[in-house]
Amino acid sequence: MTQFLLRIFAHGAADPSDAATRSAIGKMSGAVGIFCNLLLSAMKLLAGTLAHSVSITADALNNLSDATSSIVTLLGFKLAERPADEDHPFGHARYEYLSGLAVAALIVVIGFELAKTSVEKIIHPAPVEFSVITALVLCASIAVKLWMAVFNRKLGNMIGSSTLQATAADSRNDCLATGAVLLAGILERLTSWQVDGFMGLAVALFILYSGCNLARDTISPLLGEAADPQLREQLSQFIRTNPKVLGYHDLMVHDYGPGQRFASLHVEMDKNEDPLLCHEIIDDLERECLASYGVHLVIHYDPVVTNDPELERMRALVTAILRVKDERLSIHDFRMVPGTGHTNLVFDVTLPLELRGQEKTIQSALEAALNDLGEGTYYTVITFDVAAFNT
Repeated sequence: MTQFLLRIFAHGAADPSDAATRSAIGKMSGAVGIFCNLLLSAMKLLAGTLAHSVSITADALNNLSDATSSIVTLLGFKLAERPADEDHPFGHARYEYLSGLAVAALIVVIGFELAKTSVEKIIHPAPVEFSVITALVLCASIAVKLWMAVFNRKLGNMIGSSTLQATAADSRNDCLATGAVLLAGILERLTSWQVDGFMGLAVALFILYSGCNLARDTISPLLGEAADPQLREQLSQFIRTNPKVLGYHDLMVHDYGPGQRFASLHVEMDKNEDPLLCHEIIDDLERECLASYGVHLVIHYDPVVTNDPELERMRALVTAILRVKDERLSIHDFRMVPGTGHTNLVFDVTLPLELRGQEKTIQSALEAALNDLGEGTYYTVITFDVAAFNT
């Protein structure tokens, strides 16, 4: 069924990374969700009315709210495909994140309402008139929701969408909620136990937990989370393969939504290389990165000295002293500026998060260790870099 729908609505999804295909898949998921949830809601409202069951009626309203979530998903993908404009030069792709957050918020509201209804049912238990027709309706609902969970998870993995992953989790939660209603109805029919409220409360707590996790996952990219480790490794490997690149640092990735990622990077090249050749290499790297990884890369050129033994000796010495303090400390952009009475050592230090606030202590200890060698007077000019951009 999934492949059939993809062929009709997304041309088979030959290239899921394509912005138009991604949007088509997202809107297809929203349309399928609206249709299925409205159908299930109508069936359960009828079954709940006939059975005089508060839990089944509540489950029907849950499906009605799911239809609203699907509308939000559809609108999110529709808005995300809007092109860049003067006010939003990076495009509108983050609308997809916002729609995922809205779905997560609706899941939390549903969980809260279900918990409140369940507590009321525990305090004021009432018998449920359970029948074969009611059981068939609930079983059909579980089957449809299970298919929707698999359907949306597959689509979410295909295009890397947190919104569709949230929708898949919501469908999974609905399977559990409806399963709890069904189990409670069977138990109350076969025994004298009135467990409808307790079962509903357990499911509500799970839904609340799931909704909070989904909200955290969708808020994270909006706040500016670290680059995906796989993408970072791909970009690093791509840069390292060029023989003219001696080193790189300060890789920063900015995510403005799916398909709208921007990155900046410093690359080190021999200062004796022709600057025009280096410029051409950097231009080629930037173009290839966009074509291969969909990332708009801006590269800063750092010329480095490669034939000065004294500079290399001092670089190794500074690195060794720093790693006595913490083996994670590393340096780059190392330069020496000799003077009449002292020598300035100018470089950057990659600082782990746990050592923030200790910059002055690290610098003072380094200068003391260098000057204790008796080789002269050294002053250090250090720029402390964020480790997250230099791993």
